[in-house]
Amino acid sequence: MRLCLALLVVVACYGGSQLDAQTSPLWSEQKVKNFLPHMTWTEVRDLLTRTDMVLVPVPALEQHGFHGPIGTDFYSGVEQSKLIAQRTDVLVAPILFVGQSPYHLEFPGTIALSADTLQRVYFEAIQSLINQGFTRVILYASHAGNQYVASYVADRLNQETRAVAVTLADAVNAMREQPPAQSTSTQPVPFDRHGGVGETSGALYLFPTLVQMNKAERATLTVPPALSSLPPLVATGDRAATLVFLAEALKPKGTGKGTSTGEMSTTGVWSERDPREATAEQGRQATAAFVDAAVRFIERWKQLRPRQP
Repeated sequence: MRLCLALLVVVACYGGSQLDAQTSPLWSEQKVKNFLPHMTWTEVRDLLTRTDMVLVPVPALEQHGFHGPIGTDFYSGVEQSKLIAQRTDVLVAPILFVGQSPYHLEFPGTIALSADTLQRVYFEAIQSLINQGFTRVILYASHAGNQYVASYVADRLNQETRAVAVTLADAVNAMREQPPAQSTSTQPVPFDRHGGVGETSGALYLFPTLVQMNKAERATLTVPPALSSLPPLVATGDRAATLVFLAEALKPKGTGKGTSTGEMSTTGVWSERDPREATAEQGRQATAAFVDAAVRFIERWKQLRPRQP
């Protein structure tokens, strides 16, 4: 009897010490298929027997108003890419958190790199994957300010390496239904971009625990006098006005254009709508449409150009 009691005490003490020292209390991430940071090198090797495609998010660390996390563009890009990779084999390979965001630098926490630095880092990092066999590359600018960098890197890869590269924006647009003929209606549509209802809805669906909706506020927007006639035209869908407006708006304070986020928005949000209108359901619908178009493109690419042995 005494021996049995002694054994029970030893087991209880040993078990208790194991529980006390198991893992960090902050760790909560679950392993996700085809997500490079979660994989072993042997799993990557096995994936190479099924696909030569890699999807590279190109995000940013920048302010998203009072309610959105600074990592919004990173988490949006990575989480959407993960969803894509569950439906069709493609490696998801994040390389950087930081992007091209100099027009947000008046807000603490934003970090920005130059376009030249970004393109060099992405080009060189992707070359590592090309040399391992991932010779079809899809660059996803989950921060719209990175779209030209992503396009430039794709072109460099096509011109200077054996890889073939496209941007996910072009891929998704290629698979979406053709829009109807442009409406003659001049009914304004509220301007809604950075940190607004659309982006916040996506965040509520993809990473809801990081969004602080109790802090959300509608921004007061100010546009420089020289551009004041353009927003109403942008709201009616005038593409020429939109192109001209965006070429000048949201530019670093040092350019003197008066269009940095801090100069135009009281909260950092660039939207005429109230972010509190955002819902996870709106985010789910937008994400589902985006992911579906991306998957259909990847499958179509595989069909049009089968992997070479």
